[in-house]
Amino acid sequence: MKRKTIALSALLLLAAASASRAEDLQDAYRQAVAASPVVAQAQAQLDADLAGRPLARAALLPHINAAASGGMNTAYVSGFGPQPLSTGYHSDVFSASLTESIFNGQEFTAMKQADSRIRASEAALAFAEQMVALEVTQSYFGVLQAQANRRVAQQQVDLLQSIDDQANANLKVGTGDIISVQEAQAQLDAAKAGLIAAKNSVDVAKNQLQRLTHQPVDALQDITTLQATGPQPDTIEPWLATALKNQPLLQQAQETLHVSEQQVEFAKRARWPTLTLSGIGQHAAGTLIPPVAIDQIGASLNLSIPIYEGGSTRAGIHQAEAQARASKANAQNVQDQIKLDTQTAFLDLQDSVAQFQAAQQSVTSAQVSMEGTRKGYEIGSRSIIDLLTATTNSASAQRNYYLALYTQLVARAQLKAAAGVLTPLDIEAINNLLHGNP
Repeated sequence: MKRKTIALSALLLLAAASASRAEDLQDAYRQAVAASPVVAQAQAQLDADLAGRPLARAALLPHINAAASGGMNTAYVSGFGPQPLSTGYHSDVFSASLTESIFNGQEFTAMKQADSRIRASEAALAFAEQMVALEVTQSYFGVLQAQANRRVAQQQVDLLQSIDDQANANLKVGTGDIISVQEAQAQLDAAKAGLIAAKNSVDVAKNQLQRLTHQPVDALQDITTLQATGPQPDTIEPWLATALKNQPLLQQAQETLHVSEQQVEFAKRARWPTLTLSGIGQHAAGTLIPPVAIDQIGASLNLSIPIYEGGSTRAGIHQAEAQARASKANAQNVQDQIKLDTQTAFLDLQDSVAQFQAAQQSVTSAQVSMEGTRKGYEIGSRSIIDLLTATTNSASAQRNYYLALYTQLVARAQLKAAAGVLTPLDIEAINNLLHGNP
């Protein structure tokens, strides 16, 4: 057993030495941000909304147009003399016009809506970037956990194979029994099936990480030592306040609500009069009798008062008010969910500290138990069933340890993400742990 422990330690040291050349969490994060279609979509939407502001402002600025036409005309005129007149003539018209909105309530509201849409898109982009950081962290440590489970499964198969060989050898020399052989074989078969599942889980976990980075997943930098830490500060109230202030998803919902409320204002202002200044300069040449040229310049103030639009104004107001109520309910739902997510992430991080410490102790206890059971089996005080049970318990304790180890790391990122303050600096801090830096 000691030889197996020494060999296992050597393998772990070899893995740690090769890990210095492995890809780390920060590399994966950079690749994911660069390749993320979700981030690209959010950035494109922000660009589109940024273009919406000058588009809305354009309605308040002067509009200048020019027009020109030229053509040949044929006329047949009667009633101006004893004989009808049939003639052809050429006509040309050139004009330039200016239109300036003096007062239009809806156009001012559209400007406010454009600003609210920009802020909503900025929040959506920030949320997308934080979600990429969280998903990469989860997927990265998901691969490491799957690989750890595969190693544990392989070790379990190797140990159970040696026990099975010993049971069969004892049976042949008459010191064993068939029940022990069958039990050892059953445990070995189950372990082999578990090893197959563990290998498949590694492939699945790598595929999940590759979906984010769009890069092949090779060797990953693993963590060697960890000091479990809980939330800082260790009370929930500051985290809830931070989440309600900084969570981009809530900011997006609130800005979307502002857009809906402004749409109600926009719909109501359809009843308001509009005032427009118009100016025109025109040159016209070529008329029927006699040929003359006309040059004219004009300006006018145009007042338009809507009286009845077929009921569209009232319907538009009702529609906008309903959409505003829906946006308000969505914002409240998002706020409630953020509170719940923050509370859950806070408790999960607190719990992960105790789980990690317990898992560490469980691994040590299970290892001692297996060593003692093996020695007892060798001197005849323990049965092969006891040894099989101890081996299974040891493997289970190791799997629980790795689960607690990587859960502790992911829980740190989950709390920051729930509060809306997960940044590249947090990814760097977790990444430093992979290199042995506190």
